[in-house]
Amino acid sequence: MLEAGGRVKALVVPGGAGYSRKDIDGLSNLVTEYHRAKGLAWMKAGSDGLEGGIAKFFPSEVQRDVISGLTLREGDLLLMIGDQEGIALPALGALREEIARREGLIRTDEVHPLWIVGFPMVEYDEEEKRWVAVHHPFTAPHPDDEPLLETDPGKVRSRGYDLVINGWEIAGGSIRIHDTARQERIFNLLGISQEEAEERFGFLLKALRYGAPPHGGIAFGFDRLVMVLVGAEQIRDVIAFPKTTSALSLMDGAPAETTDAQLKELGLKLRAGKSE
Repeated sequence: MLEAGGRVKALVVPGGAGYSRKDIDGLSNLVTEYHRAKGLAWMKAGSDGLEGGIAKFFPSEVQRDVISGLTLREGDLLLMIGDQEGIALPALGALREEIARREGLIRTDEVHPLWIVGFPMVEYDEEEKRWVAVHHPFTAPHPDDEPLLETDPGKVRSRGYDLVINGWEIAGGSIRIHDTARQERIFNLLGISQEEAEERFGFLLKALRYGAPPHGGIAFGFDRLVMVLVGAEQIRDVIAFPKTTSALSLMDGAPAETTDAQLKELGLKLRAGKSE
């Protein structure tokens, strides 16, 4: 796996040796069901080395290196994920947050804003065997990285940015591509032919040919900001007319059945079809 570009990453839970097998199985379900990891390996630091989980596969000298390298102390829990970096890191991040919630380590009375920049421009899709845009195909690449677009696109940074407060994304946006030549380079990188680009984005390319100025923007989630500031745990607690998990609006009962008159006005006709 390492030879193929994979990563093995670890998270230490101080004093976590008291976690039961049921607790660990619950954490494993979190990273496998919701974050695409193949599994969660674990070991506990005992008085004579590592024990439990996959410890039996680690020779004593390797155990000593692990204990020393991670500064493990007796009673600590070691959690590990081996996978592609794009899976291992987000999965461990979610695991870290879940453990912080269980241990009461999250301070809800503090506000910590953070700007995040330097997102990768593209990532490789193993299923489609091509590069895909991380944000969208109109985000401008970092000027210093443009020479890498054809040679090493995975290292190209985008000019996208996010505003995060206490781990929640509050706003996001980007500086956009504003010239045709650069936009065509990105389309070529993403495997979008000139014909497809004209069919799907012809209006945009035409506007760029007229000379669009440099431009960018940001979309702000005001409801999410209010949720963070009041200490709510879900956005439905702070929006005016929240919908249920089945997308039903309790205030007006939407979505509702349409009348024949409404369908006629819109030029629509309902036809029953076979369910697949």
